[in-house]
Amino acid sequence: MWWFQQGLSFLPSVLVIWSYSAFIFSYITAIVLHHVDPILPYISDTGTVAPEKCLFGAMLNIAAVLCVATIYVRYKQVHALNPEENCIIKLNKAGLVLGILGCLGLTIVANFQKTTLLVAHVSGGVLTFGMGSLYMFVQTILSYQMQPKIHGKQIFWIRLLLVIWCVVSALTMLICSSILYTHFSVDLVEKLHWNPEEKGYVLHVVTTGAEWSMSFSFFGFFLTYIRDFQKISLRVEANLHGLTLYDTAPCPINNERTQLLSRDF
Repeated sequence: MWWFQQGLSFLPSVLVIWSYSAFIFSYITAIVLHHVDPILPYISDTGTVAPEKCLFGAMLNIAAVLCVATIYVRYKQVHALNPEENCIIKLNKAGLVLGILGCLGLTIVANFQKTTLLVAHVSGGVLTFGMGSLYMFVQTILSYQMQPKIHGKQIFWIRLLLVIWCVVSALTMLICSSILYTHFSVDLVEKLHWNPEEKGYVLHVVTTGAEWSMSFSFFGFFLTYIRDFQKISLRVEANLHGLTLYDTAPCPINNERTQLLSRDF
């Protein structure tokens, strides 16, 4: 049995591959059509002009659905492994809320490009990166509290390094973009092409590099779920409540029982 056939390990794998493909396909399309510069454009710039705008939005919406599924499965796993520890239960619920808010932000970014409705686009970006970073932080704390009983220290240190990577990238992006907007008066909404001789070009490259770096830290974090998800199996049961659509009494040969998620160690 291959590693991606074990449990639900395919879920975080598909999430990362699909999200990465959404960025790369829209980037290649925008470069080929000369809509953006080939050297580190903003991620949102690669999905600003048609036709890559349609591709970018559609693929990000699917990525948001995959992300919600991954976050929920992780929530159920932590809850099943720690059913009576109040601190872990509260952190787990907080992580679920933060993760769903981050996915909501991703759908907002997918459906509102910065040239159509800037407020919505910026709000979606803040939700995606902000809530996503907090989600990573909460999950890292959970990893610390669950080791070494559930998993080894190695996975905790990997997730901690990814969180540090994410925070450094976020701070770099915020500082450099603020300087570009205030000191150089650059219109980051309309400007899609940059000349290397322009003032603020270096800051622009650092800002866009930090944005791409932050997105890759998210990808790396979800990849750490693969081994955990190998221990989870999904089972769906269909139960008849009547022999036909017109029966009013429950069917005696079936018991009402649904078990969606089970642990398989």
